[in-house]
Amino acid sequence: MHEHADIIFANEAFYVAFQMKDLEAMEDLWAQEAPVACTHPGWPSLSGREQVLKSWRAIFENPDAVAVTCRGAKARRYGDTAFVTCYEVIGENLLAATNIFVREEGAWKMVHHQAGPCHVPPPELGEDDDDEEAGRLQ
Repeated sequence: MHEHADIIFANEAFYVAFQMKDLEAMEDLWAQEAPVACTHPGWPSLSGREQVLKSWRAIFENPDAVAVTCRGAKARRYGDTAFVTCYEVIGENLLAATNIFVREEGAWKMVHHQAGPCHVPPPELGEDDDDEEAGRLQ
């Protein structure tokens, strides 16, 4: 089994909540104790849980919002902190994204999400890499 499966699972849960426009699930994914921030493409950086969740509410209420798909997720962990780099496919657009997680009460919770345009075609968007060592950033 992939040694970062729990982190990849938290990342996938984020994208499922995003795709399903499930605000309750999105609220559950974000950290409650640790400080949080989010930078949506074209938006100013948002800080604080209330501001971040308000932004997701606005995105979910937009009837013109297009579906997003996560591809090529790679997790890296250092103790109780982890990050996932991936690509978001939104319609014809490709974004590079970083999602940062911390452990709160035994579960991986998001503390930061940032996505922006990717103008250079990425390497093949295949399966996640298994070459990271547990507990060590690479």
